Amino acid sequence: MTAQAILASPTKARRRPWVQHSILPGFGLSLGITLAYLGVIVVLPLVALAIRPWELGPAGVFHALAAPRVLAALKLSFGLSALAALLNAPLGVLLAWTLTRYQFPGRRILDALVDLPFALPTAVAGIALTAIYAPNGALGALAAKVGIKTAYSPLGIFIALVFIGLPFVVRSLQPVLQELDHEVEEAATTLGANSLQRAVRVILPALGPSLISGISLAFARAVGEYGSVVFIAGNLPGKTEIAPLLIVIKLESYDYAGAAAVGLAMVAISFGSLVAINGLQLMLARRGRA
Repeated sequence: MTAQAILASPTKARRRPWVQHSILPGFGLSLGITLAYLGVIVVLPLVALAIRPWELGPAGVFHALAAPRVLAALKLSFGLSALAALLNAPLGVLLAWTLTRYQFPGRRILDALVDLPFALPTAVAGIALTAIYAPNGALGALAAKVGIKTAYSPLGIFIALVFIGLPFVVRSLQPVLQELDHEVEEAATTLGANSLQRAVRVILPALGPSLISGISLAFARAVGEYGSVVFIAGNLPGKTEIAPLLIVIKLESYDYAGAAAVGLAMVAISFGSLVAINGLQLMLARRGRA
């Protein structure tokens, strides 16, 4: 084709200058499969969840979400999930640092135990935690002697959420600690930095984005946790009743629109929280590159 013909008939690339062609074939098929998968598995259920509550009408949705029992369950679930994720941050850093930087007998066993909440069925975890922290359990009896009620209280829910969220923080930090250049720490020591200064000015900035990612994963898992919490919670309405359990109760009462309204509220709050966390993570990453 001559140069005049090329100029006379613009090519697809000229009509769509934003398209970046790849030398690898199959982009169209891969993109189609990806979008179809996300549409069926993610988008379609969320759309159905967003539509179902409005069967009650705007006033009905408002009254369903403004009920004291619903507000108490949402406050309990999100509040304790946030506190558990925040506590898992220093615990995860300490555990990941120990497993990465030190060699000691039983290290591999301890490293494998970190993944136990991943492999253990949530109902089994809930039964085990209840047996340990119940008033007649090994740790629950000790706490009862000093007037602390663990199982069947918000404290028991908090313990369960810490248990299931800790592995997310540890596994997010371990690869970063393994790749962290020891020469940077040695250079800081040579320049006169003490242990605290090395941790605050050298190590923690490098761990920041991964730590935020681990906290967000632990928070997301804790918000939707059911099996490991329902046994140890006590399930008292307005006191120790979590939002996922309230959804199940509404479903068993054939209040599908009310259950969907609570679920939609959880999705909205979770999405807003994750957007804020991802924004903080992006800010830390940009500051680290700068």
